[in-house]
Amino acid sequence: MSTDAHDRPGTGPAPSAPTADEALERLMAGHERYLQGTPRFNTMRREELAGLAKGQQPYAAILGCADSRVPPEVIFDAGPGELFVIRVAGNVLSAEVAGSLQYAGVHLLTPLLVVMGHDGCGAVKAALASRNEGVQHHSRIQILVDSILPAMEYVDSSLPPEEELAQAVEANVRETLRVIRDSPEGRRRAEEGWMKLVGALYDLSSGRVRILDNC
Repeated sequence: MSTDAHDRPGTGPAPSAPTADEALERLMAGHERYLQGTPRFNTMRREELAGLAKGQQPYAAILGCADSRVPPEVIFDAGPGELFVIRVAGNVLSAEVAGSLQYAGVHLLTPLLVVMGHDGCGAVKAALASRNEGVQHHSRIQILVDSILPAMEYVDSSLPPEEELAQAVEANVRETLRVIRDSPEGRRRAEEGWMKLVGALYDLSSGRVRILDNC
C-alpha cells in the first residue's frame, strides 16, 4: 500500500462517522444477528442500491477469500453501502488489492479494515502442498500460491494435517496484516490513529467469526 500526493496526514472520517472501535462493534453486532438467525437484510432490492448512486460511506473494508461459502455481507448482516468488500482466493494482498484498500482508506475514509480467512482454505492448502511436497500448480494459480508462501514460514510442518492447515490459515491472515501495517500508508494511518486493522477467521461449520488477538 504505497503513499501518494493525495494521502497526507490529517485526513480522517467526518466527526459524525463511527470510530474504528464503533465500526468493529457494529460489524460484530451484525454477525451476532446472523448467528441468531435474525438478520435485518434478507434481500437486496434494486431501489436500495439505486439510492446509493450519489456516493458511499462504508464503515468497514473487508479483505476476504473468494470462496463462495464466505460472503461478508451475509456473515455480518450488512446492507448496501455498509461494507467495502474485496474478495480474492486466499485473501492475498496483490498490488491491485492494495490499491482497492488504499481507495477505501484515502477516499472513502473507512475506519475499519478486516482481513478475514476461513478454515480449510484451498489456496492456503495449495501453498502448503508447494512448501511441503514441491507441488507446482497451474501458472496463474502458482502466482497466487507464491504470494501465500512467505506466511508458511511460521507454520509447523510436523503438525497433523488439519492442525497444520488451521495454523497456516491464521498465519496467512497475520502476515497480510503485517504487510499492510508495515507499508508507508499503514504506518501513516497508525500515526493518525483513526483506522483500525483487525484479523478474523470464519468457521464454515459453525458460521462463527473469531477476531484474532495480537494482530
